[in-house]
Amino acid sequence: MNSSTNTFIRAELISFARNPGDGDTPEPGSLEHYGDGLLWLKGQHIHAVGHFSELSPSLPKGADVLDYRDKLIMPGFIDTHVHYVQLDIMASYGRQLLDWLNDYTFPEECRFANHAHAEALSNAFLDEMLRAGTTTAQVFGSSHPGSMDAFFSACHKRHLRMLAGKVLMDRNAPEALLDGATGIADSERLIEDWHGKSRLGYSVTPRFAPTSTKTQMDAAGALLRNDPSLWLQTHLAENSGELDWVAELFPGSRDYLSVYEEAGLVGPRSTFAHGIHLDNGMRKRLADRGANIAFCPSSNLFLGSGLFDREAAKQAGMAFTFASDIGAGTDLSGFGTLKAAYQVGQLGGQPLTAWQGFYGLTMGNAKALSLDDHIGQLAPSLEADFVVIDPQSTTLLARRISRCTTLGERLFALMMLADDRSIYETWAGGTCQHRRD
Repeated sequence: MNSSTNTFIRAELISFARNPGDGDTPEPGSLEHYGDGLLWLKGQHIHAVGHFSELSPSLPKGADVLDYRDKLIMPGFIDTHVHYVQLDIMASYGRQLLDWLNDYTFPEECRFANHAHAEALSNAFLDEMLRAGTTTAQVFGSSHPGSMDAFFSACHKRHLRMLAGKVLMDRNAPEALLDGATGIADSERLIEDWHGKSRLGYSVTPRFAPTSTKTQMDAAGALLRNDPSLWLQTHLAENSGELDWVAELFPGSRDYLSVYEEAGLVGPRSTFAHGIHLDNGMRKRLADRGANIAFCPSSNLFLGSGLFDREAAKQAGMAFTFASDIGAGTDLSGFGTLKAAYQVGQLGGQPLTAWQGFYGLTMGNAKALSLDDHIGQLAPSLEADFVVIDPQSTTLLARRISRCTTLGERLFALMMLADDRSIYETWAGGTCQHRRD
């Protein structure tokens, strides 16, 4: 899109400037809501946001305004932990984490040695993410560098803001997936080719401690020290059997987190998926270093991994984000992730408000990933990534919405009843990249 091209959209607009708090109503100044708003795009960025009545006199004469007054616009959804290479093994029956890896994940990821397959799955995955309203994700590839060339290329063609990385894995996996001789060098080449190109960023990606030697993890830490603009993604404390395995493999480390700390992998751009089986000391150490835990509720329920403790995270000051964790996760939709997060919270006496949910899925996730200068909010100068939501998308949702009397009730109904059918359009980089059939 030309940088001077104007686009005008009239709709209800909702965005969060900061954390709304845990109350039944958002804290003053946190919510930006325009019942009859105007979103003014200039090229790939947002130029102005406000009440239609106040901004409309400033529009160019004869401006063509898209009239979406029956729709709701929010910033694009952000998914902080997802495996694009596991799209085709979603809904595979009946295993917990370690069996899941051996029976489904590793055989599936072997297929990504084929570049044509990686290209096809990259595009299929991005189609599904955009259909679900997700405009940015932090993504695992396979251990094959070609899987990331294919993925980054597909993202670059669509001008998406994405973080991703090649899995590092030099032990305890099928020989066809091990990368001990070349894993770090391949990562360095991918960083050189893709990190910072257009809207792409590289996440250094050791799968998890059991599949990387200390030598490989130390080398991954060196990558981060050499370039602080890189991100780090891995897994931590998802499953009790995993904890026992880590203790056997790293007898000299005091706990699971210390394995990563010793390698220099814990910092403000580090995302650790799951973090279910942590003690308060580990939470505090993560908080002190500015790292975040990716809360993956549908995956945790599906694999029987456990219930993430949001209240303990809050008390420790530890940041957490919302993520789908496809393919163990059961829903690519951010709505589905929030619905599962609410259910997990209820089981622990920690119900999730709609304010917290949608803040987390947008501005909260962006802030935790150090991307809030670019995305996460409907605000001037930020990138034009947003979703157009149709509250009348299903008969059931429309019936429930018709009974709602407050914005909070409407958002909660969306959180529990909406799905990909409710995403009318998904815009990324100032361009409509998905429109519902």
